[in-house]
Amino acid sequence: MAWKSRTRSLQVFDTELSADAVEWCPVPQWHNVLACGTYQLQKGSDGAVEEDAAPSRIGRLYLFEFRQEGPMTPPLTELQHVDTAAILDLKWCHIPLSEKPVLGMATAVGELQLYTLTDSQEGCQALKPLTSLSMGAKCLALSLDWSTGRGDSGDVRVVCSDSLGSVSVLSAGEAGLRAARQWKAHDFEAWISAFSYWDTQLVYSGGDDCKLKGWDLRISPSSPTFISKRHTMGVCSIHSNPHREHILATGSYDEQVLLWDGRNMRQPLSESAVGGGVWRLKWHPVHQNLLLAACMHNDFHILHCQQALEGSGVACPILASYILHNSLAYGADWSRVSLDDPPPCSPQPAEPKWGPAEGGGHLRIQYESPTASFDTSLEDDAGCYIPESPAPLPPPPPTASGEGGPSLSCLLASCSFYDHMLHVWRWDWTPEEAPGAAQNQTEESQAGAVAKLAL
Repeated sequence: MAWKSRTRSLQVFDTELSADAVEWCPVPQWHNVLACGTYQLQKGSDGAVEEDAAPSRIGRLYLFEFRQEGPMTPPLTELQHVDTAAILDLKWCHIPLSEKPVLGMATAVGELQLYTLTDSQEGCQALKPLTSLSMGAKCLALSLDWSTGRGDSGDVRVVCSDSLGSVSVLSAGEAGLRAARQWKAHDFEAWISAFSYWDTQLVYSGGDDCKLKGWDLRISPSSPTFISKRHTMGVCSIHSNPHREHILATGSYDEQVLLWDGRNMRQPLSESAVGGGVWRLKWHPVHQNLLLAACMHNDFHILHCQQALEGSGVACPILASYILHNSLAYGADWSRVSLDDPPPCSPQPAEPKWGPAEGGGHLRIQYESPTASFDTSLEDDAGCYIPESPAPLPPPPPTASGEGGPSLSCLLASCSFYDHMLHVWRWDWTPEEAPGAAQNQTEESQAGAVAKLAL
């Protein structure tokens, strides 16, 4: 059995301000709702930030709806945008609160803000401010995570980290947000904080002091349960695996993705070099061994973690890459939307076959970004798509049980900073009967080759 892997752009949206966070709604019935947050540092008329004045940071919160209505219809529709303080992080609560989806937002004014998703007067979905709570004076709220990663509704809490190195745990209920505990966790910026979804009394944090720390909320925060210096630069991403107990993924400016068993934090299970600072990591919502990484200076990658989690100690191979962004790769997320339909046939942004094609062929640009990267397919004289020749890569992805399985199609969103772009794209694994080793190819790597040849 051979396998092919394809990533293809579905739509690109200009967010105007620098985009740094995207989140698909995890609550059933609203899986097609996408939120995107932006962050912009205001500059003076000469283009410089005024040193004497407090920096002004503005943001905008976007709400979109995804619909599959045909190959020629853009699937993403903007429902709403709201000007806000600059947004550093977004996370939906995994379960509805008061029967409504709730979005948490960490802002540059040091607040954790909650929005509820409601029906607007026009019959569309809209975000409405619910409540907010300050993390402290003169700080930026940098990250947040909900305790509900495994669908547990017993005790809904939020953990938030800030630019002064503190971590705060808050209770979320019908009465709003209530501060439960706050402590100094890191010497510099606490870039990231996260719950263990299997034991929500355990919290992890990472900071610009290059330390990864664990905390038990049942004991004094003056004594972390562990301090790891395994990362050599600032720790900026942590995500607990919602499918496998004790498993944790962390990322850092040191360009490494580390997988951990929470019962032994002295040594990671594996270390994978991804070639860029790892700003965000997201486990797949269903498939336990797939990990999405936003790698700042080196695009977006999907890692296959099965062998590493089985104790082999090997680095996680990259199954697919999305490289059509041309700025800092910050926000990324998997959607739970089912893509049962086959990829669109016309236009079909598929991988070109390099070298002369039988009967000739023409390279067609399907999408070109403002920064000159592009998506391509190969067509014959009649405009029909010419299939590509696959190139070898690692084994097929797992099913939910971790075994090899049938074809898999995933919907994803990603955003990049300075070019202020939001991309919605799909990743397809397609099995086909063929001899030899497993097969894989992504159109973006080929598009990159074209760009290099054009220079």
